[in-house]
Amino acid sequence: MESNYPTLKYQIENNILLITLNRPEVLNALNRQVLEDLQAIFSEAKTNPSIKGIILTGSGQKAFAAGADISEIQSLDAAAALAFSKRGQQIFSEIENMPKPVIAAVNGFALGGGCELAMACHMRIAAENARFGQPEVNLGLIAGYGGTQRLTQLIGKTRAIELLLTASNLDANRAAELGLVNYVVTQDELIGKATEILHKIFSKSPVAIAETIAAVNHAGQETGYQHEAEGFSRAAASPDGKEGTQAFLEKREPKFKG
Repeated sequence: MESNYPTLKYQIENNILLITLNRPEVLNALNRQVLEDLQAIFSEAKTNPSIKGIILTGSGQKAFAAGADISEIQSLDAAAALAFSKRGQQIFSEIENMPKPVIAAVNGFALGGGCELAMACHMRIAAENARFGQPEVNLGLIAGYGGTQRLTQLIGKTRAIELLLTASNLDANRAAELGLVNYVVTQDELIGKATEILHKIFSKSPVAIAETIAAVNHAGQETGYQHEAEGFSRAAASPDGKEGTQAFLEKREPKFKG
C-alpha cells in the first residue's frame, strides 16, 4: 500500500488494516486532507486481497476525532458549503459501503464529524472514556456528513432529534444503551475487542459478508427486500455458497475462498 498519507498511520497484521487518525495536536479533527487520505486508503483496502477487515481509531487517548476543522467552514458561502457537505457524505458513504467489515474503535471524543465518521463504520467499540455527540447547532450549523440520517437510523428519531437539537453528549455506557455502540471496554482492551470480532467474521464466507453488508445498508429503503433477494441469489450461486451448504450436509467445517 501507499505510504504517504499525511494525516494517517496504518499497519496490516493478520489480514486486519489498522488505520489511526494522526492529528493528536487538534484532537484528530477532520480537515480536507484527512478526508482525502481516508478515501484513498479505503479505496486501496477495498481491492487489497491481504486485507479482510479494517479497524479505524484515533491517535492518543483523548479523541477518536473531535469534529470537523471549523476554520475550513467559517468562510464558506452557500455553494461551497453544499459541495463541502456532499464531499464528506460521499467519502463516508464509501466507508459504509465497503464490502469488508469496518469497526470504529472510539477512544475519547467522537464529536461532530468524528461521530459521523464512527457512524459510517459498520460497528463501534467504545472505550470507557468515549463521548459521542453532534454539537453543530452550538455553531449555528447542522450535521453535514450524514449525521442527521445515520443517528436517526441507529437510535431512532425521538432520541436523535433531542441529541441533535440540544447538542448533548452521550457517554460510552449511554451510547451502548441506545444502540449506538456494540461494546464498551477499557482503553487497553479497545483494539483487542475489535480484532476479536473481526477474526470471528473472517471464518465466514467473504462473499456472504459483502452481500450482508450491502443488504443491511438498504434496510428501510423501498428496494431493501429486493436487494436482499438479489444478494441471496448471488451468494447461493457462488462457490462459497455451494461449499457452505455442502459442508453443512457433510457435517464438516466449510473452506471458504471468497
